[in-house]
Amino acid sequence: MSDQVLKTTPLNAAHRRLGARMVGFGGYDMPVQYEGVLAEHRWTREHAGLFDVSHMGQCKITGADATAQFERFVPGDYQALKAGRQKYSLLLNDQGGIIDDLMAGRPDHDGLFVVVNAGNKDEDFAFWRANLSGEATLTVLDDRALLAIQGPEAAAVMAAHEPVLADMAFMDSARLMLFGVDCFVSRSGYTGEDGYEISVPNAEAERIWDLLLADARVKPIGLGARDSLRLEAGLPLHGHDIDATTSPVEGALTFALSKSRLERADFHGADRILKERAEGPARVRVGLIVKEGAPAREGAEIADDAGTVIGRVTSGGPSPTLGKNIAMGYVPPSHAALGTALKVVVRGKPAAAEVIATPFVAQRYHRKPKS
Repeated sequence: MSDQVLKTTPLNAAHRRLGARMVGFGGYDMPVQYEGVLAEHRWTREHAGLFDVSHMGQCKITGADATAQFERFVPGDYQALKAGRQKYSLLLNDQGGIIDDLMAGRPDHDGLFVVVNAGNKDEDFAFWRANLSGEATLTVLDDRALLAIQGPEAAAVMAAHEPVLADMAFMDSARLMLFGVDCFVSRSGYTGEDGYEISVPNAEAERIWDLLLADARVKPIGLGARDSLRLEAGLPLHGHDIDATTSPVEGALTFALSKSRLERADFHGADRILKERAEGPARVRVGLIVKEGAPAREGAEIADDAGTVIGRVTSGGPSPTLGKNIAMGYVPPSHAALGTALKVVVRGKPAAAEVIATPFVAQRYHRKPKS
């Protein structure tokens, strides 16, 4: 048992009033569930789920050199990113390993607004403090909470408070007055569902949380359902599915590699990444359907059809939407083709599995029509 004192978000008292079961996560005392993971998962898929993600790190990188300095450590083209847009990217070490995955955008004309994972934020901020140079300044926004509302009714809920939000599309980002306060809002999320993430002042977080929950379409959702939702969406969790040893090619995240940046090869770890794109990586992240027995959880071995261990599961569990057990893990490219028959070793017993496409459940982001 750890003696670490857990930090709290501005919504801690609100979670406890709602009867949440609290657990330690990323150094914070966080709600894992309210009425139950399965019910919360289904509510988010059918209505609108409200998540407290205030444990995540928020910062701004500003100054004349902000974008150029930021780009040294990520493989995305942020100099070409238009105001009002954001992009998923990867903070890379000089070996091309993923220090963290993040969202960075231009909600206003004041540099980049960046959101990073809770468990890595201190390391990320220290990295930027040590490595940003020229006219580029990091400002940690520890005076702000972060809420996420996700699900097919999320847009209608938010538009009732501010109609302009209905006009936003997936990966749009804005700074605006909302609920009477200065907010950063993006239309994005970590569930595969349409929705928004809203950065609000700490002092206003509980009022806004309660205001959103007053809508009958909205229920509070804990980290348990957040994890099962993101697994169904095929989204990696840093520290589990990707880490500082994993390259974007291994992690099946090549969509985050901008063509212009690959041509310039001017970011951390570019040599390794270009080599893996040309020659293939030693391993690759795949989706698995587990055809029998218990769920294959993180750490379970993956074997080929002959029983030889070739990899391991990094995330896994039941899919409430599919009614089947699913998992993600790493295998050699020779065993990564869709339809490949594999085995997962659960409690010492091999069970049949098959490589299938991710996302396991179709993502329903609200994208702009292609012109």
